[in-house]
Parts: sequence; structure tokens; C-alpha cells
Amino acid sequence: MAALERSKVTKARRRARLFERIMAAIALLNFALVLFDYSYIPFRDFYLRQIPPITLWGDRQLDFSWVVDWYGREFKGIEPNRTTEAYLAAVGELERQMRQQGERAISSPQIRVILSELQSRSEAMVDENPFEIANKSGTLERIKERMRRHVEDQTGQEIESSKQAFAIFWSPDYLNRNGFEQEIDFFDERIQPLIQTNYYRGIGFDGRPTDEFIRIDIWFIALFGIEFLARTWYLSRRYKGTSWLDTMLWRWYDVFLLLPFWRFLRIIPLITRINQSNLINLDPLRDRIIRGIIANYAVELTEIVVIRVIEQLQNLVRQGDVARTLLKPEAGPRYIDLNEIDEVTVISKRLSSTLVCQVLPKVRPDVEALLHHNANKALQELPLYEGIKHLPGIGNLPDQLTRQVIAQLYQAVYGAIADSL
Repeated sequence: MAALERSKVTKARRRARLFERIMAAIALLNFALVLFDYSYIPFRDFYLRQIPPITLWGDRQLDFSWVVDWYGREFKGIEPNRTTEAYLAAVGELERQMRQQGERAISSPQIRVILSELQSRSEAMVDENPFEIANKSGTLERIKERMRRHVEDQTGQEIESSKQAFAIFWSPDYLNRNGFEQEIDFFDERIQPLIQTNYYRGIGFDGRPTDEFIRIDIWFIALFGIEFLARTWYLSRRYKGTSWLDTMLWRWYDVFLLLPFWRFLRIIPLITRINQSNLINLDPLRDRIIRGIIANYAVELTEIVVIRVIEQLQNLVRQGDVARTLLKPEAGPRYIDLNEIDEVTVISKRLSSTLVCQVLPKVRPDVEALLHHNANKALQELPLYEGIKHLPGIGNLPDQLTRQVIAQLYQAVYGAIADSL
């Protein structure tokens, strides 16, 4: 029967750990989506151009740029900018006409009409700055600078403005002299990718840019909400006399998973869940972070401990006969040397040796306890210490590190005294 009970307990623990790991993995997925959503607008160009396709299985690949583009349209209200799209459409029509008619058609009426349209659109793009709506005016400046430098290099003359550079670039004489294929390759490789990054983002009824991430996030919020209520009900029934409020406070950090705002705070329950479920071993990282924080006030802690100890020793000395003897040596009897041996010095050395070698090791736990008490009283006055102490997953780690600092300090002082004998 005992073996059967142990087997049931083991299976229950395995199921509980599996459940915790699944929920931790879901929380990790949710936070990854939150980070992607936060970074989408600032890093949209990087996501579109720099991330390579992801191989799924066999020869099948997932083009991440398609996912990024779809996400922007679906959840960020991003649409192609009409001005820049019309510009690129005109360039595409020029390339199509040139492929059909050949490079000799550069002076044909149809081509001249398209080139004239591109010159007008280029001037309007520089004047109206359609990139400003998407906060990408810097991209337009890069386009203007690249075009101006390229035309200067090709013509050998100084170009005063980007408008002049575009007008020269889209002229029949320039394209005929420098080669249409070579110049259009430059545009496709150096100018067009920058123009393609421009977009228009819709505005909601609240006057803010469109943001529909809640359509994804609501499913996670609902799942974590159901889990939070179920866990509260289970714990309140398991521990008799415990109210729902008490059980909710036990898992207070899970509340951040239920908030549709301040989503970055979900890092707190995420780290706690990962650590509790052992999905990822975070102990080394946690210890390193805490040690780094503790190191910031380790020097201050040492100074506080030393000052407190010195003050207590001074009080003990001033209150006893030792203080009066040391501070008023003339009040005592004068030492008389009868055998040319300073017995006081010899006795002092033996007492010091006995104190260091026998007494101090025995009283070390009591001394360290006293120092630890003084250190805790001093540290409780530091706001940083109290903040660290209440973080999830930290527990009594700061207290352990404080004990280590005191032990090392005691050992250093003891070693210095022993070496001086």
C-alpha cells in the first residue's frame, strides 16, 4: 500500500510539473510576441530585409518577410504609401517598356513620357516628403544623398541638389550615355529598397496609430485568467482557513499576465514560472545578477560593520577598568624589574597567543552572529535592500551573501591579527 501511495504521489507530481512547464512555455511564447510587437515599428526594416528564410522541413521554407508584412497589415494598420507606390509602379512600367522595345527605344515618345513623369514624381517626393508620416524622413535623406553622389560620380560635375540629380538621372541623354541596364540596376539595388520601406499607418478613433495586438493578446489573457482563478480555488480548498484573497496574494506576480497594458512587466511572472518549473535553469543567472547588485553596496556594508564593531568595542573599553588603566597608566603602581625579564610583556604575549589561537576560534560563531545582526539593522535602512528582498525567486539570497561577506571579513581580520603575533 505504501508503495502504491508513493507511486500515486510521484505521478501527481509529474503531472503538476508537466502542467507548470506547459504554462511557463506559453508565458514565454506570449512574452516573445509582446517583444516582437514592441519592436515591430522601430525594427520593421530589419525584419523585412535581414532575417533569412526559416527552413521548416525538407525544402520547404518560411519567408519571414512575408510574416512581417502580413503582421503589419493585420495588426498595425500598415498600408502601402500611395505616393511611393505610384513612383515604383512608374519605374516598373519603364523597365517593362524597355525590355519590350530594347535600349534603342530610350528616345521613343512612350519612354520620354514615362521619364518626364518620373522627373515630376521625384521632385514631388523631395518637396512633399511622404516618408514623414511614418517617421522615416531619415530614409528620404539617404535616398537623396545616394542619388546625388551617384550622378556626381557618373557625370563628373558637382550637383547642387537632389532634385537636380533626379532630373539628370531620369533624362534620356543620361541613360543613353551611361547605359540603361547599368543605371536601372543601381536604382533597383540602392534606391528602390529604401523607397519600399515607406508605408502609411492608419489612425484609430482615439487619435493614436492603429494597434490591434489585443486581438492576439486577449487569448493569452483569458487563458492566464482561467488558470489564476482555478489555482486560487484549488489552493483555498487545499489549505483550510485560507481565503481567496490570501491565495491570490501568494501568486501576486501573475496579475501582470492579466493586464492589457504595461506588458513588459510580464517578465516578472515569466522568470518566476521558468525558475519554478525548471524549464530553464536560471539559478546561475540569478546568482550572478544578485551578486552584481550586492557588490554595489558590499563596500558600504563592510564600512558599516567595521564602524559598528569599533563603536561597540570603544564603549566596552570606556565602561571598564581596562579603559581607566590604559588611559591613566600613572594611576597604577610602577613596574619594578627584578630579574631583567619583562614579565608583563611575556604574559601579554602569551595571553594574546591564547586569545588568538584558542578563544577567537571558539567565539567566532557568536561574533559573526553579532556582526550579522548589526549588518541587518544597517541594511534595512537601505531602500535597495528591501526592494531586492521582496523580488520573486530571490528569497533569503541577500541574507546568505551578507553572511558570506561577514565570514570573509572576520577571516581577514583574524588572519591579520594572527600574522602580527
